[in-house]
Amino acid sequence: QVQLVESGGGLVQAGGSLRLSCADSGRRFSTNIMGWFRQAPENEREFVAAISRIGGNTAYAGSVKGRFTISRDFVKNTLYLQMNGLKPEDTAVYYCAASSGAIMTTADRAYDYWGQGTQVTVSS
Repeated sequence: QVQLVESGGGLVQAGGSLRLSCADSGRRFSTNIMGWFRQAPENEREFVAAISRIGGNTAYAGSVKGRFTISRDFVKNTLYLQMNGLKPEDTAVYYCAASSGAIMTTADRAYDYWGQGTQVTVSS
């Protein structure tokens, strides 16, 4: 069973930073590919970042590359998203997700488990 709980969202000014956390209370954290997605009002959910099972490989959306960093802590069973240089267009609900698939992917349909989301609001 995989149970994902996000935290760390909030209101921040443009140029500021936030770190999102996603705690996995299940027992399969190390066997899943993990990802972050986001959804802004009236927009479709979009890929943000993903990290491989052992954390050696990462992938980012072009809009966040160089500003966001995804990482995972196998002791704490927690996924992180460090967000620096935030922009108003980063405003969205951020979701973490877990995939039991074989390949790291940006497609949300490949992810089996989802958290409830955490709101990030960036003011200009």
